[in-house]
Amino acid sequence: MQWDEVEVGAPGQGELRLRHLAVGVNYIDTYHRTGLYPVADLPAVIGMEGCGEVVAVGEGVSEFVVGDRVAYANPIGAYAEERLIPAERVVKVPDKIAPETAAAMMLQGMTVRYLLNVTYKVGPGTTMLFHAAAGGVGLIACQWAKHLGATIIGTVGSEEKAEVAKAHGCTHTINYRSEDFVARVRELTGGKGVHVVYDSIGKDTFPASLDCLRPLGLWVSFGAASGPVQNFDIGLLSKKGSLFATRPTLFTYTATRADLVASANDLFDLVGSGVVRIGINQKYPLKEAAQAHRDLERRKTTGSTVLTV
Repeated sequence: MQWDEVEVGAPGQGELRLRHLAVGVNYIDTYHRTGLYPVADLPAVIGMEGCGEVVAVGEGVSEFVVGDRVAYANPIGAYAEERLIPAERVVKVPDKIAPETAAAMMLQGMTVRYLLNVTYKVGPGTTMLFHAAAGGVGLIACQWAKHLGATIIGTVGSEEKAEVAKAHGCTHTINYRSEDFVARVRELTGGKGVHVVYDSIGKDTFPASLDCLRPLGLWVSFGAASGPVQNFDIGLLSKKGSLFATRPTLFTYTATRADLVASANDLFDLVGSGVVRIGINQKYPLKEAAQAHRDLERRKTTGSTVLTV
């Protein structure tokens, strides 16, 4: 990645021009940088989420005016001081939510919303395993799942991260560097296993994640921090207890304007009421996005990371 000057231009039909106030950093950004998730055209501006002020409105846009504070989690192009974006992909940010908070929570928070409310409906009777419980998505998920009454088992990479996860509502933590997480999950569940595993790690936690599930359990693969799962054998699902598996994306769950607004409003409600706190534990100037990626990939970060503009 390099810092460069580009021409933004005027917004076209149905577009807004935004001046960013803050930009969120997510693991998917590293996939775009490395080519694991190819971007359509190169060179490209990466970055999936941000919060900004509307500085120009294109023809056909009636929902927004200059001066509105808005946020988004798609499409790509957030690592910039200003950008153009389709108006249908942004939402207004409530006054009580600060710009950096909004920038740090849209992609991660709406991801947690669909994971816990739609992909698998978590409730008081749910026992779940969440990998990387001290990460940005993980800390939001721990708080949200606790609010829903679930028992949360979270994997972490250090005792310090275990304390962070517990402080955010994680019921039990497992240090995967010193413990066998499958054996520990079985111990914590009395041999039954969990109802659902949320797995953003990929290669390093597969197929062991399947061994943590009870019969008819669901494996939710929503990331690949350690690399993608290779040569998935669907027969494993029958052998390990008639399991279910899914590979969801936020972009499918918020494809329509109605779904996007509903998802964002649920997130705003929980953050605005204090049920979910967004921990911004790392801040970097936008020019230092490369260092943010290095720290993220070396697992030196906890919670959310933002680029300041």
